[in-house]
Amino acid sequence: MGGFLFSQKKPQKKPAGKTAAASKFNYNDEFRKISDEIMTNGTAYENLGQLTKGIGPRFSATPGYTKAVEWAEKKLKEIGIEMIWRQEAKAPIWIRGRESLQIKAANGDWKNIRMLSFGNSEGTGGKDLTGEIVVINSTSELNAMSVGQLKDKIAFVNLPMDPRIINTSDSYLLTAKSKLISASVIAKTGAKALIIRSLTTANDDTPHAKMIYYEPDDKVKIPALSIGTRSADELEKLIKKQKVTAKINMTAESKGETTNPNIIAEIPGKKDSKVIVLGAQLDSWDFGEGAIDDGTGVAQCIEVLRTLKALGFENNHTIRVVLYANSENGGQGREMYAAYVKKKDEKHIFALGTDAGGYSPRGFSLDMPPQRRRQIFEWKNYFLPYGVYDFDQTEAIQDISPLKKLDIPLAELVVDTQRYFDYHHSEQDTFDKVNKRELLLGAVAMTQMIFMIDKNW
Repeated sequence: MGGFLFSQKKPQKKPAGKTAAASKFNYNDEFRKISDEIMTNGTAYENLGQLTKGIGPRFSATPGYTKAVEWAEKKLKEIGIEMIWRQEAKAPIWIRGRESLQIKAANGDWKNIRMLSFGNSEGTGGKDLTGEIVVINSTSELNAMSVGQLKDKIAFVNLPMDPRIINTSDSYLLTAKSKLISASVIAKTGAKALIIRSLTTANDDTPHAKMIYYEPDDKVKIPALSIGTRSADELEKLIKKQKVTAKINMTAESKGETTNPNIIAEIPGKKDSKVIVLGAQLDSWDFGEGAIDDGTGVAQCIEVLRTLKALGFENNHTIRVVLYANSENGGQGREMYAAYVKKKDEKHIFALGTDAGGYSPRGFSLDMPPQRRRQIFEWKNYFLPYGVYDFDQTEAIQDISPLKKLDIPLAELVVDTQRYFDYHHSEQDTFDKVNKRELLLGAVAMTQMIFMIDKNW
């Protein structure tokens, strides 16, 4: 009995994450308050429905984006945010217009293939562009080609995302960065157009969009387009058997540029004016609802502010939301915000991005100095009951990325992305693909992280 009583008097270890500020808070209780509020009263799912079904596509320099701006401002006012303003950023005016792809083998008939022009791609002037299709499967094949070798041909790159890479975001980025799908690189072979296999994990015939970048020294800017994975596989099999000709007709054109605003809203800090910023892209592609990319992020950012207001949170630092313009076909919104921060010499202590589809949260990618990472590692046990455990990734690549040049610690919400690239940049990116509970859980994790940063940094 004496041994038992003695054992009960041993001093207990301090819980992970114990800091000077911890004496004021029971973090487990605070995390539970945040979770209970969002899971019971959260409005993110309903807001996402309004944004996607009520407004629809929100492409840069279109009336849809203007409606999204007005909607976001209204929602922020409804939750009691008083500090809301617009920050104009440049946005290209690009019109997709009509587009078609047909193929014909030997003496067969023309067959229509579903396709999507690359964003900002040159068109064919509404005229038919025809040529024999040549397959390129590897960079070694491309490097072996001489300048002009594919003159008057149409290059077809059938490069799948690597299924062996379990993190689908890593697989996507690896493929997306390949010079095989660069119109500027392919143009140097003499090819007059580029067709690529869509960057997707889905096995269907839905084409997925991609953004095009022409180099300043490009003498010729060739049209570029994507096709679904099934069409890509069938096309390559056909080319191995016989000569295949493509007929491309695209009226896509650029008409200069205009401005679209970032929407910025904040809750001023009670202690100082240091800024904790979280952000998501407000724009979407022109053919889908933009639910997972990135309506979910927009809804989550608004939900974080709503929750802090609902709980009467007394924040030490200014907590700011930025809804970025022109993320899909230019990235001018994020560059404008970073330039603003630099010009104003604002002190930002943390930036959090969310742009991965509103799926179940798994952790945070931490792109910051080691000492800051170690501080967040100490908080892991508080997040574990909410299924958030992965703090090992080190790259934050969303619209907050330009802030890295200003030495601002970055973090990105990590979610289960196994289904994300099934729908990403396609007409399948619709509201029905989002699960309400998963979306709200992501907002819970984000709010909990913002709470910890505010109280400890």
